[in-house]
Amino acid sequence: MSFGSIYGTSSLSTSSGLAADSQSLNHLKMEAGKDSKAAIQETAKQFESLFMRELLKSMREASNSMKSGMLDNPGSDLGTDLLDQQFAVQMSGQPGGLSEMIAKELSRKMGVSADGIEGADGKPAIAPLPAPEPARNVGKPSRAPAAHQVSFVEKHTEVANRIEKASGIPASYMLGQAGHETGWGKFEIKQKGGAPSFNLFGIKAGAGWTGKVAEVTTTEYVNGEAKKQVAKFRAYDSYEDSFRDYARMISESPRYAKARAQTGSVQAFATGLQKAGYATDPEYAAKLSRAINTTLQLRRVQV
Repeated sequence: MSFGSIYGTSSLSTSSGLAADSQSLNHLKMEAGKDSKAAIQETAKQFESLFMRELLKSMREASNSMKSGMLDNPGSDLGTDLLDQQFAVQMSGQPGGLSEMIAKELSRKMGVSADGIEGADGKPAIAPLPAPEPARNVGKPSRAPAAHQVSFVEKHTEVANRIEKASGIPASYMLGQAGHETGWGKFEIKQKGGAPSFNLFGIKAGAGWTGKVAEVTTTEYVNGEAKKQVAKFRAYDSYEDSFRDYARMISESPRYAKARAQTGSVQAFATGLQKAGYATDPEYAAKLSRAINTTLQLRRVQV
């Protein structure tokens, strides 16, 4: 793969052609600033390749303790690094990949596209809330996002963006909370017989719920002590129904009014939910903050 037409070079090299090259990325960001859709798409692919390279690098480092033998030397490490860079370039830009999510976010921030739910005057049906800022000292993700976290965010980003347009609740917040509640899709609530409940937010089925129900064993904290209990949770027909029900609850319930007003801060929003009794886990705010910041790390594009 050659980026000569973009960088002004005739071949791929570690100094000017690889996706990890900061000078080339800065050049692309300048081009994207001119509202060029093509430049935005290319910038997105470059950032995806940079992310993939870091992911591969983390995997290599994790396996360093297993290395031994005469062939393991600085020369082989350099060759492996160059190969990883090539893999990162090759894997980026695939349909449905991270680059599409980055391109959409760039386009949205720059006003290049205007998809989503709009009012009669062409403006969002609900005014957007302040852009979220990650928690400064609390809830920072401890490591680079794992592959299953990337997959989960990619899977639900389109729906989350639509619900953000309609409700004003940041998509990253919803994705982070859904990821935390389900173990990034690994531990979703199932109905009897194993059918999916599509409940991504752990919303329980109270007395006023008339829809389908999934009854499962869950962990609740009583006086700070974790206990197993059987509880009834709401079940939906789709993941989008789950996102919509969550957004409706956060937007309309007076119980969550303070949290709703704090979407400009990850930590304040998470703390607001915990104080409102969203979950009984005394560490819920810190855990939720880390999950949301992981999502922001995946979605944020520095322009």
